[in-house]
Amino acid sequence: MFNKKAGALEKIKPTVLIVDDTPDNLTLLNELLKEIYNIKAAVNGVIALNIINKGGIDIILLDVMMPEMDGYEVCRRVNADQLISHIPIIFLTAKNSIEDEQMGFELGAVDYISKPISPPLLIARVKTHLENKATKDFLKDQNNFLEEEVKRRTEEVSRIQNVTITAMASLAETRDQETGNHIRRTQLYIKVLATKLATLDKYKVQLTPDYIDILFKSAPLHDIGKVGIPDNILLKPGKLTADEFVIMEGHAMLGFKSVEEAEKHMGVEDTFLFTAKNIAHYHHEKWDGSGYPDGLVGEDIPLCARMMAIADVYDALISKRVYKKAMPHEQAMQIIIEGRGSHFDPILIDNFLEVEPEFYAIACEYSDAK
Repeated sequence: MFNKKAGALEKIKPTVLIVDDTPDNLTLLNELLKEIYNIKAAVNGVIALNIINKGGIDIILLDVMMPEMDGYEVCRRVNADQLISHIPIIFLTAKNSIEDEQMGFELGAVDYISKPISPPLLIARVKTHLENKATKDFLKDQNNFLEEEVKRRTEEVSRIQNVTITAMASLAETRDQETGNHIRRTQLYIKVLATKLATLDKYKVQLTPDYIDILFKSAPLHDIGKVGIPDNILLKPGKLTADEFVIMEGHAMLGFKSVEEAEKHMGVEDTFLFTAKNIAHYHHEKWDGSGYPDGLVGEDIPLCARMMAIADVYDALISKRVYKKAMPHEQAMQIIIEGRGSHFDPILIDNFLEVEPEFYAIACEYSDAK
C-alpha cells in the first residue's frame, strides 16, 4: 500500500491492534512491532470493539483473559459483523490447552500463540497473516471489479438489445405513420396488466419480476410480421376484401417465423425469443376459438398472447388509423367488456378492469395527439 505525500510515494504500514489488560504486555508487543507496523492498543474488549468499528485495523492481537469482556467474546462479535469479519485475529494467551485452542479456531481466529511469547515467532506469524489478508483483499477487489464490469457490460448489452428491438418493431409500425407511440403504450399496458395478474395465486409463479421484464421487452415485436404485408393492404383506408384480409392475417405467422429464425441462429432456447414468438404468433387468437391463425381456444392460447390481445385491441380502438377515427376511452372499454369470454380471457378482463385507470393514464401520457 502506498500514499502520495509531499510529491513522493510513501509506503503505508499495516495497522496492528493489540488488546491486553496487562500494561507490561502492551509495552512488550509495542516494542516488538512498532518499527514494522502502526500500533493501536486497547486494555479491554469494549475499547477494542470501538477502535475496530472505526475502521483501519489490519490485524488483531487478542488476549483471552480480560475483565468485562474476554477475548473469545470479542472474537465472536468481530466475526458476526460482516463489515469487520475479514480482519484476522491472533489469540495471545497463557491458556494453552487443546480445548482452548480448539475454541479459538472455532470462533474464527486465524492463529493461537501461547504466552510467554517468542518474538521471532510472533513477528513471523503476524507477517504471514497480513500477507494472507493482503492476498484475500486483492482477490476480493478483483472479484468486485469483475462483477461491476460484468454488470456494466450486461447493462450495455441490454440497452443495445432494447434499442434494437424497438428499431425492429418500428420497421413495421412506422410504415403506418398514424400508429405513433403504439409500441411504447403496449409495452406499458402489458407491464401494468402482468403486474396485476402476478398478485393472483394462479399466475404468481409464472409472472415473476424477471418474466414481466421479458414481456415488456418482447411486446414491441407483436406486429413485426407486418413488414411482410404489401402497402396497398396495410395502408388501405377502406375495408379489406376477404382475400386482402387473408393476406393481412398472415402477419401473425410471418412474425412468428421471423423470430423463430432468430432463435434458430442462436442455437439455444431463449425465454425472451420464445415469448416474443408466442406473442407475435398468437395475439390475434380469441378465447372462443374464432381468432387466427390457429383458432386456439381458452388457455391453449399462451398467457403472454392473451395479455397482448387486450393491450393491442385497447390501443387500436383508442388510436386513429388509416381506416378509422380514434375512439373515446369509454367506448373502447365497453367494446372490450363485451368481448369478455368470447374475444378475451374472462379472468384477464376482470383484472384489466381493476387497472383501467392506469391504462387510461398511459394512453393520455403517450397520446399521438401530443
